[in-house]
Amino acid sequence: MNNPPGKLSPIASLVGFVVLVLGGGMAIGFISPVDAWYAALAKPSFNPPNWIFPPVWTVLYVMIGVAGWIVWNRARRSAAMVTWWLQLCLNFAWSPLFFSAHRIDLALVVILALLVAIWVFVALTVRRLPVAAVLCVPYGLWVLFASLLNASIAWLNPVH
Repeated sequence: MNNPPGKLSPIASLVGFVVLVLGGGMAIGFISPVDAWYAALAKPSFNPPNWIFPPVWTVLYVMIGVAGWIVWNRARRSAAMVTWWLQLCLNFAWSPLFFSAHRIDLALVVILALLVAIWVFVALTVRRLPVAAVLCVPYGLWVLFASLLNASIAWLNPVH
């Protein structure tokens, strides 16, 4: 099957979406590493060990990329696609705010907005593109947990 000039094959665009999301997430993690500041914070008893985050986010980023690719191919000019891009921007903004800027409070605002964007994306895609919706449910659940974790850290470490 030949594609028109300038148009990517479905496989190439799928790889592009996954590389964008996974590569972007890895880059953000590289520029916003966990450091001594984070280690010194008081954390709730349900705080998972640091080693769990990279594998969880790797799987989630692949799923997010595939979900974005599905919408890109079927509903490129839709509210769902706009919401997908919004959630990606919010996702990539959280780590630098939290780990680099040490702004637990602003990071909490961003992660709550991210949580809303994820569930809006799920609601917008559940009927027309259910696979995209299902791919983002674990992401929404993880970000719900991460929001609770962020809020708990903010509570335990008030800014004076």
